[in-house]
Amino acid sequence: MARPQMLKLADVLIELDMSRAAFYRMRARSQGPRLIKLPNGQLRVRRSDLDAWLSRYEESAA
Repeated sequence: MARPQMLKLADVLIELDMSRAAFYRMRARSQGPRLIKLPNGQLRVRRSDLDAWLSRYEESAA
């Protein structure tokens, strides 16, 4: 079974064209994709979680 693709936060910010501060403000309002905190403290986002999160906003924008 293939492991899910894990994106670094920097890659997510580039894809969303968003600053780190804006991302954390959105997360503080419980509006961001689910983050995974690794034992070393780094953050990751599963590609599938990011795509699902984006598709929810895509539908509401229609």
